[in-house]
Amino acid sequence: MANSSLFALFCAFAAIPAWAVDVGVVGLFPGKAVLVIDGGAPRTVPVGASVSGIRLIAVDQDSVTVEIGGKRQRLAIGQHAHSGGHGGETQNTSLTADSRGHFITTGTVNGATIRFMVDTGATSIALGASDARRANVSTANARPVMVQTANGITQGWLVTLDTVRVGDVTLNGVEGIVHQHDMPIALLGMSFLNRMEMKRDGQTMTLRKRY
Repeated sequence: MANSSLFALFCAFAAIPAWAVDVGVVGLFPGKAVLVIDGGAPRTVPVGASVSGIRLIAVDQDSVTVEIGGKRQRLAIGQHAHSGGHGGETQNTSLTADSRGHFITTGTVNGATIRFMVDTGATSIALGASDARRANVSTANARPVMVQTANGITQGWLVTLDTVRVGDVTLNGVEGIVHQHDMPIALLGMSFLNRMEMKRDGQTMTLRKRY
């Protein structure tokens, strides 16, 4: 009976999913970052330390790398990452608006770090010339297009980006436009956002991968 009871208790605990964890970055310092975990008070965490199952891997000028749920993610100030428990993989990320109401985040294109601004008015992801070079995006066989910018109409090239990652969301085969000149910041346009479930709550926008 005792063994049966212990076995039943073990099964009951095994059926309980792991807790979900949400982490946000609110401050960066040399060798450490200020994190908010599950909405709690900000905590200063040094590189290499672990808090509530989240390990701080690295800190650079404008972002951190954390390990959460066994996966490494790069987060900028104001960006959140969410890790679910057991079951299907959850791909979502939360962004916080800056003082001008813009949603700025750090992501990657083909593994290269890119600073994005969410732009629902942009048809595709838009990359400046230098960002495209760093991401090894070739325009050699790309279709030329004319694109409207704040400074007028300019030359661009329609391309397919192999991999685009923002927070815990990764998409493959995303349409993009490479501009002839550099851009102050890349635009996270509708070729990415159309594949998201977008939810805005005040100053927070949550993107959840649909397909």
